[in-house]
Amino acid sequence: MSTNFNPQHQEGPVAEAIEEQTAKLPSDLFLWAALGSMAVSLGFKIANKNDKALFVGQWAAPFLLLGLYNKVVKLEGHD
Repeated sequence: MSTNFNPQHQEGPVAEAIEEQTAKLPSDLFLWAALGSMAVSLGFKIANKNDKALFVGQWAAPFLLLGLYNKVVKLEGHD
């Protein structure tokens, strides 16, 4: 399905195993995780726990990046 542009560079066994498992997860999971982290962050902000709000609020971007990675693996596969 995917085109291997550089056959000298192949995924290792750990990356392949991770991709096989994460491809089973629905893409919506990562979107909901990002939205949930923003909601929890807002709750902390309202409760005037600014350090916790900032910490949890920064989780949204990694969740969205993981969701994007998940989608690419599902569409393109590995190697």
